[in-house]
This record gives sequence, C-alpha cells and structure tokens, in this order.
Amino acid sequence: MFRKYKIPDATIGRLSLYTRYLNEADKRGITTVSSQNIAKATGVTPAQVRKDLAYFGEFGTRGVGYNSRELYNHIMKILGLDRKWPVAIIGAGNLGKALLRYKGFNERGFDIKCIFDSDTAKIGKKLANIEIFPMEVIEEKVREYGIKMAIIAVPADSAQDVTDKLARAGIKGILNFAPININ
Repeated sequence: MFRKYKIPDATIGRLSLYTRYLNEADKRGITTVSSQNIAKATGVTPAQVRKDLAYFGEFGTRGVGYNSRELYNHIMKILGLDRKWPVAIIGAGNLGKALLRYKGFNERGFDIKCIFDSDTAKIGKKLANIEIFPMEVIEEKVREYGIKMAIIAVPADSAQDVTDKLARAGIKGILNFAPININ
C-alpha cells in the first residue's frame, strides 16, 4: 500500500489537519467528503489533498469522494496514531500539569505513563495518579515503561539539557513546549 518515497514533512503536517476535519465531519454525521470539502476546511487546494493522499495509495471513488470514517482511520494508521504511544512529561510545573489534563493527547493515542521533574519537593508525589520521578532515573523509566515520546514542559534554560538526556535515553520523538528551540 505504501510507496517508497520520502514523504515531505509538510504533507505529514497536512495529514494531521485532514484528520481533525474528517473526525468533525464524522461526528456531524457526514459520511462522504470530497477533496474540495477537505481543502476548504484546511486551507489547501483540492489538488494538494489528492496529491498528499496519493503518497499512500488510492482512497475514495472518483466523482464521489471519500468515506469520512474510513479515510480518517487510514490517515490515523499512516500517522501511527491508531495505537497507544507511551509518553513521559518532563516538568511538573503549571504547564506540565495543564498538558497532563489535556484530553487531546489521550484521544490521539498518547498514553502518559510518567512525569519527571528536578524539584525534590515534587518527586514521589502523583499528578492524576501518575508518579513524579527524579530526572536521574529517566533512562531506567524509559525502558521500564517502554516510553517512545516525551513532552518537554520546562524553563528555557533547562530545555536543551533535558533534550540531550532524552536522546541518550532512546526517546525518538519530542514535543517541545519550552519557550526555546532545541536541537
């Protein structure tokens, strides 16, 4: 089904937009959508929608459109969001707490398993039944929980150090909410 092409990052980004539209269409009872509908809702052209989807095979029926639920499920699988991803949050401050409460992560398959912080007053406590661990045990807990992705919610001056620790621990994906670019 998948072709051996380098998929542009912009295409991957647009697929995420398409899923939001398709999910809303399905919730509203709209069973069939066209590339024109998707394009209008996401700010791209119908030709771009068709080109983006063509990287992954053939979907829909010419002149009819796409089944909204089926296309949503296909794209979720393409993005790897059809399963649960074990995630860690780094930073148990106000931002970390807010991200922990954000329901969108769970809806997208992000299963928050643990939280890390450098504040000794927070270590050993729980937020939403999830234990806060010290930064020193990141590698151990990444292995124990099978963590593949981390969410950084730390001050700017700590972000790069945290990123380096996560990379050494084997984390493959990072969502950076720190107010600085990381390498």
